[in-house]
Amino acid sequence: MLKQKARLVARIVYLIDLALTSAAFFAAFFIRDVVIPYIDPQHFPTGLFPLAEYLKIFPLILIIWSVLFFTYHSYHSHRTIPVTTEALTTVRVVVVGNILLATVAYLIPLRQLSRVWFVLFGVISAVLLVLEKILVRVIARYIRSKGLNYRTILIVGTGRRATDLAKVIVGHKFWGFKLLGFVSDGHRLSNGWANFRVFGDVPDLRRILEVGQIGEPIDEIVFAVTRKKLDEMKQIFLMCEELGIRTRIAMNFFSNKVARIEIEELEGIPFLTFTTTPSNETQLAFKRLLDVTVSLVILALAAPVTIIVALAIKATSPGSVFFKQNRVGLNGRKFTLYKFRTMIEDAHARRGEVEHLNEMTAPVFKAKDDPRITPVGRFLRRFSFDELPQLWNVLRGDMSLVGPRPPIPEEVASYHRWHRRRLSMKPGLTCLWQVSGRNNVDFERWMKMDLQYIDNWSPSLDFKILLRTIPAVLSGKGAS
Repeated sequence: MLKQKARLVARIVYLIDLALTSAAFFAAFFIRDVVIPYIDPQHFPTGLFPLAEYLKIFPLILIIWSVLFFTYHSYHSHRTIPVTTEALTTVRVVVVGNILLATVAYLIPLRQLSRVWFVLFGVISAVLLVLEKILVRVIARYIRSKGLNYRTILIVGTGRRATDLAKVIVGHKFWGFKLLGFVSDGHRLSNGWANFRVFGDVPDLRRILEVGQIGEPIDEIVFAVTRKKLDEMKQIFLMCEELGIRTRIAMNFFSNKVARIEIEELEGIPFLTFTTTPSNETQLAFKRLLDVTVSLVILALAAPVTIIVALAIKATSPGSVFFKQNRVGLNGRKFTLYKFRTMIEDAHARRGEVEHLNEMTAPVFKAKDDPRITPVGRFLRRFSFDELPQLWNVLRGDMSLVGPRPPIPEEVASYHRWHRRRLSMKPGLTCLWQVSGRNNVDFERWMKMDLQYIDNWSPSLDFKILLRTIPAVLSGKGAS
């Protein structure tokens, strides 16, 4: 609720965040350049390089911090989130931002930047931003405690849906909503709501609104009734539209367990959308940008390794350098996956000979001592060099850097229904299974990990998995 006002407040807070980050930038420079040499000239006899050198990274700071603020959902409604959680998230933004900033400064390179300045900037920006979050909450709660910045709500309905909604509103006093009462839809209001008035039945709503019987202005009307009764209230909706009263419908008709509910519009036609996959277009665009950038960089840097691997495969076993296989991608799309060949040329035809070596349950085949693997192939698999060509799949858009591993069609044909939800997100080079032991994890646990990834996806989760992939690959744990 109050979505438009929330967006305006979010924009204001975002601008304040950037202003405080900028203030920390210049304050850190002043302290290190002037204050510290004055206090401790023995250890800091000189100031910093000119401010112009530091201003080179100032736009980069604003960009990195902006991306991280939105990545960590800093501007979603935080009325129900503890202030300690919000403070920790803010500190996390500053820490990750400083790590990224230091990395970029080292690569450019801008090594004239002071390490003391980096520490001061991180500490000052974290303190300022955390204090701002606390202050915003204190101000908002003080305003609401004075009876200001409230919107009044009248609930149409007296059944379970209505009381469930009322319980949520009343139980969160600082959300900024005031429940006026109910309009009966024929149900008896349950015990515990005697303090709230029932202003009549649905047919009386026209008189209630036009005459002003409630005695207070009505900002919003929420219909918390059954689907059948909604069909009977068309004229009530039109009347609310004429009176300019915002009208909402409690859409808890379905007891969905995982799917998130979103409201969308197509040429004036409203849609109630249930989705189990990420739908933030900005974050998904950032994920795709990261896929393209990283895959291009690694493909370029790994060109010499690619040539050496290709020559080694060609010199040690007959057949093609690359292994191509049909895989199942996003929502069942078929695509050709590329890998360096690690098995003998006719490995697929000889699958039946090694079925007894399978170490995985259910439809997946994994065998650590598979005799079809060549000596070079065994080395490539141990350190995942065989998967380098899949960066081409990432570049093409068939795959992502992080996501559930793409199965073969035969595996998908054997899936249980709940397994198929892992296909609802683009497959990836690495995933939670990849960094959690790979072949040491059984099939059911693997599937649950993929669903856990989908349900909790965020750019920061991708970043964590990518970081964990490096030691997992170097150790070769669970590889075959």
